[in-house]
Amino acid sequence: MQLPVFKRDVTKEIHKRLSAERQFLQVISGPRQVGKTTAVLQVLTDLNTPYHYAVADLPAPPPITWIAQQWDTARRKLENADKAVLVLDEVQKVAEWSEEVKRLWDEDTREGRNIHVLILGSSALLIQRGLTESLGGRFELTRLTHWSWIECKDCFQWPLDTYLYFGGYPGASSLIAEEDRWSRYIRDSLIETVFSKDILLMNRVEKPALLRQLFVLSCEYGGQILSYQKLLGQLVDAGNTTTLSHYQNLLESAYLIKGLSKWAGGAVRIRKSSPKWLPLTTALMTALLNRNFEDVRRDHEVWGRLVEVAVGSYLVNDASKTGFEVYYWREGNSEVDYVLRKGKRLLAIEVKSGRRRTSLTGLTAFTKRFPDAKTLIVGSGGIEIEQFLATPVAEFIK
Repeated sequence: MQLPVFKRDVTKEIHKRLSAERQFLQVISGPRQVGKTTAVLQVLTDLNTPYHYAVADLPAPPPITWIAQQWDTARRKLENADKAVLVLDEVQKVAEWSEEVKRLWDEDTREGRNIHVLILGSSALLIQRGLTESLGGRFELTRLTHWSWIECKDCFQWPLDTYLYFGGYPGASSLIAEEDRWSRYIRDSLIETVFSKDILLMNRVEKPALLRQLFVLSCEYGGQILSYQKLLGQLVDAGNTTTLSHYQNLLESAYLIKGLSKWAGGAVRIRKSSPKWLPLTTALMTALLNRNFEDVRRDHEVWGRLVEVAVGSYLVNDASKTGFEVYYWREGNSEVDYVLRKGKRLLAIEVKSGRRRTSLTGLTAFTKRFPDAKTLIVGSGGIEIEQFLATPVAEFIK
C-alpha cells in the first residue's frame, strides 16, 4: 500500500539521516496525530531496510525490560543484512527509558552493530528530560508540528478559510464534511487522549480538573493576554499562581498551547510577564466552541481571533524548528501582536484581522522603543494572510 506523503520536508530529512552512516540516535518529537509514525514508516518503505517498529503506548507503561526485548529483535535483523532500523514509539512511557537506551546504544557502538535507532514521542517534557539527563552527545532532534496551511492546501486542497476553522490535524481531514463528528473526534480522540496518556498518566497532577479548566480557558482566550491573577478569579479551586504556571508547562509539553511572554528587552521582565495564551492549532479552539463553520465565519470577532491565533501558531511552530523566539509586546495602551527575535534581530508583527484596532500605534510605539526593529503588517494594508502563511518565517527577518 502506498502511504500518503506526510510532512515532505521531514521525510526528506529522516531519509537523509537513515541513509548515512550510523552516528546519532534520531529523536522525533511532536503532537499526537500529525504524522510522526506515518512519516517514519514511509521512509523505511522507501529505504527497503530491515526494521522493527514497537510502540510503548499501552494501557499501562511497559517495564524497562521492554526496551531490551525490542532491541534484541532489531539485532536479529542483522543476521541477513548489514544495517537495521529500530523504531521505539512513545518510549517516554517507559520509566528510566533513557538510561536503558544509552546502555544498549553504547553496547552496539562498542561491538560495531549498525542499528539506526529512531525514538518517537508526544511529550516534549519527558523526551527532553531523558535526552539531557542520559543521552547528551548521542542524539539529533527533529520536531514535528501541527500541519501548516500550505501543507493542508497541498495535501487536501483546502482553501484558507477551511484551514482557519479546522486547523492542522491531518487525521481529522476526512471528517470535516460532518462537523459534529469532526469536533467529537478532536475532543475525544485527540484532546482527551493527550490528557489521559501524555499528561495525567506520566506526571503528578494534584488537581486534574483544574488542569482541564486551564486548557479550556487558554482556548477561550486564545490570542489574548491574561494574567494568572485574572485566571484565578475564573477557575474553581484554583490554588495559586505557582500551580497554574506548572500546569501551563504541562500543557505546553503536550503540544497543546503556548504561553507567550512579553518582550521587554530583558530576561527578568520577560519571566514576570502575563502570558498571551496561544493554542498551537485553531482546531483546539473551534472543537470546543459548539458552533459550526458558517456561524463562526459570520462572527467577525471570533473569526478575527482565529486569524490571529493561526498567525501566532504558525510563528511558534516554525520558530521551534529554526531557532527564533516569539513574544508579544505591550506598554500602556500600545500593543504589538507578536515579536520575533533571533540574536539581535527583532521583527514586530501586527495582524490586521478586522476584529479590533485599526491604527498602527502599537508598531509606532514599538519602533520608538526599539529603533532597530523591523515591522510587518499581516492582513489588510500589508502582506496577505495567505502569502504570510505560505512563506518561511526566516524570510521576514533576514
